[in-house]
Parts: sequence; structure tokens; C-alpha cells
Amino acid sequence: MSFYTFARSAVKGILSPVYRFEVVGAENVPSEGGVIVCSNHIDNLDPPAVGITCPRPVSFMAKEELFKLPLLKSILPKLEAFPVRRGMSDREALRKGLGILKEGKVLGLFPEGTRSKDGKLGKGLAGVGFFALRSEGAVVPCAVIGPYRKFKKVQVVYGEPIDLTTYKQERASAEVVTDVIMSKIAELIDKHQ
Repeated sequence: MSFYTFARSAVKGILSPVYRFEVVGAENVPSEGGVIVCSNHIDNLDPPAVGITCPRPVSFMAKEELFKLPLLKSILPKLEAFPVRRGMSDREALRKGLGILKEGKVLGLFPEGTRSKDGKLGKGLAGVGFFALRSEGAVVPCAVIGPYRKFKKVQVVYGEPIDLTTYKQERASAEVVTDVIMSKIAELIDKHQ
């Protein structure tokens, strides 16, 4: 058993009795090939929520500050998470993310770059559009619908992969593609809230 599988089971065992996770649309995550799961970000528990509900292992891009915390700095790399410097172009993180997709794995992104203070969907950063345009990965929008309250339902909704063929042909900007992805996440939130 891999460390990821062990950790996923352990986290599921800890969180599931406290929060009633309802997973919608998990079948929309392609069973093979590179996939970019793009989720809104309402709580610190979002990465584990997506990690335990996605049918495939997810490699998350996470803020580099987390990798400096004593407990997390040894665990996060074992979970295939990797650091990104926020607020600047981080070429190493971009290379790492593209590498994950090229290997046919799942890359987990929170396009807003930080948690929403009011629970509302914020503006997405261009990085997610960059990954969508520069890779062959399927882009799956995801909505975490809370709030996280003990013994209450938390929905994790996976939408259908977004067809970005036209945008790639027209050489659309990363910002435009990011806006398209964010609009799909917003649709999921509106539909399931």
C-alpha cells in the first residue's frame, strides 16, 4: 500500500464521521490520462475533501509556506503535493505541474489562489489557464459546497470536462481560459447550492 493510499484512507476515516460528504459527478473525472481538477476554495479542508472524493490520486499545488511547517514539510511531498510561490510567476511550479499532467496523473488546483473570506467564488488566477492551454490534460471543474459544519452535508461536485478546443485553436490567452473555467465552477455552485 502506498503512503498516499494509506493517508487517503486515514483522512477519510477521520473526516467522514464529522462531515457528511456527498459526491456528485465523480464519473466525470476521466479514468486515465492527465486531468486538471479545478475547485473553488472555501476552507482549509478543501484539499482533503477533494483528495478523498476524487476517484484518482490528486497532486495538489500548494502554497510554499505549508512546506515550511514542521509536520507538513515531510508529509506533503509524500502526498505528491508540490510548492508554489504565490504572487509571482513560479517557473519551477509550472514545470512540475506540466510534468504531472504529461505523466497522465491528476493535478489539483484552486484557481482563486487563496481561500474565499466570504464563501463566494473569487477571480481565478491565470496559472490555471496556462496549464489548460499548455497540456493535453482534461479540465474538470469542481465545486465544494459547504459550509463545513459538524454532522452537516458537504457536497463535492465534479462537472463534465470543459471542451477548450476552440480556445486552443484561437490561441486564447490564459486569462480568457481561466475565466471560462471559473464560469463552469460558478455554474456547478449555482446548480447544487
